[in-house]
Amino acid sequence: MMALLDALAESPEPMNLKQLAIKTNLHPSTAHRILGVMVEHRLVDRIEPGTYRLGIHLLELGNLVKSRINIRDEALPFMQKLHEQIHETVNLSIRQGDEMVYVERLVSSRSAMRVVHLIGARAPLHITAVGKLFLLEDGPEKVREYAQRTGLPTFTRNTLNTLPKLIQELERVRKQGYAFDNEEAERGVSCIGAGIRDDEGRLVAGLSVSAPSERLNKGWASLVKEVADDISHALGYRPARALRR
Repeated sequence: MMALLDALAESPEPMNLKQLAIKTNLHPSTAHRILGVMVEHRLVDRIEPGTYRLGIHLLELGNLVKSRINIRDEALPFMQKLHEQIHETVNLSIRQGDEMVYVERLVSSRSAMRVVHLIGARAPLHITAVGKLFLLEDGPEKVREYAQRTGLPTFTRNTLNTLPKLIQELERVRKQGYAFDNEEAERGVSCIGAGIRDDEGRLVAGLSVSAPSERLNKGWASLVKEVADDISHALGYRPARALRR
C-alpha cells in the first residue's frame, strides 16, 4: 500500500494499473486488489477504469496532521542534539511583523555566556541572523520598505544601519544559505542562523546558535543549516515538491 501511495505521489499525472505494477514491482492482480481497498477508503481515487490518483481523504488527513503540528515540539529534539554537540546556546525564533520573537532556547552551561534575547523577547529583523533570512525571503522591494519603515536602528557599531550595507549582506546570505550576526545585536556576542520551512516551502522559523564572539566557530554554520533542514523535513518540507509548485 505504501509503495503504491509513494508511486502516485511521485507522479504529477494519474497512473494506470500497468504503470503502478511496474513502478512498485507488484503483480498486477495484487496491485489491483490493494488499490480497490484504497479506493474504498478514499485514499486513492479511480478517475476512470484502471487509472488512479491520490484520494481526497489523504488531503483531509494531511490537514489534520498539519493543524496538530507544533514547530516548537518538532524542533526541540533536534535543538537538544545540536546543543549536546556544540555546548552553546541554541535558539528557535519566529517572525512577527518587523521583529523576530524567541520561542525556545537551550542555554549554554558556560557561565561566561550571556545573550539578552530571552524566550518571548523580540529583536528587529536586520540585527539577527535569522531575521536576515526572512528579509532575504521578502525580496528587494520589501527590504527597502522595511528599511524606510524602521529606519534600521543601530544597536552596536556593527549594526547594518544603511540600506546598501543590508542589501550587500543579504546577497552574501543568499549565496551561503545561512546567516551570521556579527555582534550586530549585542557587543561580544555573535550568532549563526538557518531557516526552517514548512510542508509548503514557506519560511516559518529559524534555528540559531549564539556564543561569545571569541568562542563562536563559524565552521558550525553547515551543522546549523543541516539541523534546520532536518527540522524542515520533520515539518513535511521536501525541496523537490516545493519546486514543482
